[in-house]
Amino acid sequence: MIKARIVVTLKNGVLDPQGKAIEGALGTLGFEGVAGVRQGKVFDVVVEGDDREKAKSELAAMCEKLLANTVIENYAVEIA
Repeated sequence: MIKARIVVTLKNGVLDPQGKAIEGALGTLGFEGVAGVRQGKVFDVVVEGDDREKAKSELAAMCEKLLANTVIENYAVEIA
């Protein structure tokens, strides 16, 4: 079994209204000095088998086809 973590974030220059809302909420809660918040998604995936290169290729395909909107999002695949 291969465990992987996929982190999906918005590309630079893409507006992030949810991140902006979180930034405002942090200020309201008394956390000062927060200059910017960007939100993203994390997926923990377990792939059967032990071929790390094949798994990384399959995980990238999952991102390209479903997990990330590659027009506005970047993704990173980390294998544990």
